[in-house]
Amino acid sequence: MTRFVSEALAKHERAAFLSGNDRVDLYFRETVSQDVKRKYAACYVLIERGTGKVAGFYTLSAHSIPLNDVAPELAKKLPRYPSVPVVLIGWMGRDLAFRGAGVGSLLLYDAISRVAKAPVGAYAICADAIADAIDQLAAAFYRDHQFQPLVSRPQSLFLPMKTALALVSG
Repeated sequence: MTRFVSEALAKHERAAFLSGNDRVDLYFRETVSQDVKRKYAACYVLIERGTGKVAGFYTLSAHSIPLNDVAPELAKKLPRYPSVPVVLIGWMGRDLAFRGAGVGSLLLYDAISRVAKAPVGAYAICADAIADAIDQLAAAFYRDHQFQPLVSRPQSLFLPMKTALALVSG
């Protein structure tokens, strides 16, 4: 039996969640429910089976990126629309109590798997990492998982759906 289970955010205990990033913690504790209610985002949590504790979470939203932000070798294979449909991993956080347990990678794999199986047209999965100290680590995390930088915004990264499908099926 696996240690964690992934499920949609519901009445989970969020008050004690502590990722080490105040913005992430505040969002998860106080704002995410409103975004879910308004259909701005879907939120999924990774729950430790034995304790019921939230180990981490991520959100998914519809998004688009300008075609000219996609690397030329990839863009040449796409329709000439001004923007490319993507699914955005808008927020992701791991509770400090689970540091070193691979929760970040589990969350990312769960998000990729969920998007890859969804009956929605999207060219890629996109992740934004704003340029401050902790987000440099986030950008490195995504690069380590095969995400590529956008042409004009190297801290914004994307994973082509073709690569995502290979990750979840292989």
